Amino acid sequence: MSTPRPNICVFCGSRPGERAVYRATAEALGTGLAQAGFGLVYGAGDLGLMGLTARSAKAAGGQVTGFIPRHLWEHEQGTYDIDSLVITETMHERKKLMFGNSDAIVTLPGGPGTLDELVEVLTWRQLGLHERPVILVNVDGYWDPFMALLDHIIDQGFCDPSFRGYATLVETAEQAVAILSDTFSARL
Repeated sequence: MSTPRPNICVFCGSRPGERAVYRATAEALGTGLAQAGFGLVYGAGDLGLMGLTARSAKAAGGQVTGFIPRHLWEHEQGTYDIDSLVITETMHERKKLMFGNSDAIVTLPGGPGTLDELVEVLTWRQLGLHERPVILVNVDGYWDPFMALLDHIIDQGFCDPSFRGYATLVETAEQAVAILSDTFSARL
């Protein structure tokens, strides 16, 4: 019996951001994950970095699974061109299913929703609910202010210093894929 292919959950913006490097990184991540043999789990939107990541993974032959709440499906642009689409009732259900159907998390630049998703999986790690890799792709220093906030929270005694180590910071999509490939080499 073969081991199932690892699935990587990608949190990222439903907007493209102001810099071309954000879009290029999303495309490189989608392509790289597919070429390395990973499945993509994402928020099922066809807009912004989400859409770019999914389309790139699909174009490179990857398996793509999307989860989107009904209220976003009806008001935003969801995508039909993926392998599996799950429409949830709530945002919370969406996050739970995305996490439950993945073996690791990669976070690209994004807005408040991306930040919410990231903080929740890091908190779950702090609570001992998982030990999955969480990788932040720090495109042009995008996540530097977040890491500074974590340092401030730790310095003020509201969090154990180990919290900062729950996320691995990398500069490029290629570095994220390389870490994942090393981590899951037995399953690829």
